Amino acid sequence: MTIELASLRRDAEWLGAYFERYRTTLFRQDIIPQLIRLKELLWATQAAGRKTILVGNGGSAAIASHCAVDLTKNAKIRCVNFNEADLITCLANDYGYEQWVVKALDAYGDAGDVVILISSSGQSKNMVNAARHARALGFAVVTFTGFSPDNPLRALGQLNVWVDSRAYNIVEMTHQAWLLAVCDLLVGIEESPAPQGESNVMVG
Repeated sequence: MTIELASLRRDAEWLGAYFERYRTTLFRQDIIPQLIRLKELLWATQAAGRKTILVGNGGSAAIASHCAVDLTKNAKIRCVNFNEADLITCLANDYGYEQWVVKALDAYGDAGDVVILISSSGQSKNMVNAARHARALGFAVVTFTGFSPDNPLRALGQLNVWVDSRAYNIVEMTHQAWLLAVCDLLVGIEESPAPQGESNVMVG
């Protein structure tokens, strides 16, 4: 029993310190002007009849999918992402993994689009190459990175949103929270009810 209580106390202290790291990254007040700028950029792009493209690797790819759907459905901002396995493997096989996003932008991008590139480290070569290519095509580039403040991707966007952490989960979850905060800012309310006719019954 004594060992169990000691273990519980140790785990509680660890989690307390862990969540404190989120508090110091997620709730930075200096991030607010950047998120407002992103909201205005997305709105202006939509008003001009253009779209937003979100891309990431791994967990960041999942964030891109989630946020693209929410921005499209809830905020009425037309978004796409490149997470189809056949698309990625086809382009990577033919042109190399470091160039697949470049080729996807050639295929799906249009002048005036916004490209949001998400990379925890900011070192992913496919994201760095995509940023350079998107700028050359005249797209607006937004980067979401973490780790080193001088990571290469962070230097390539017109708007660069950076998380001051070297922990993957903290960086990724902060990216997602910030992007979804922009979605809710566009919607204008904190809690979006389920559409009429959608079941709210919880099972289990």
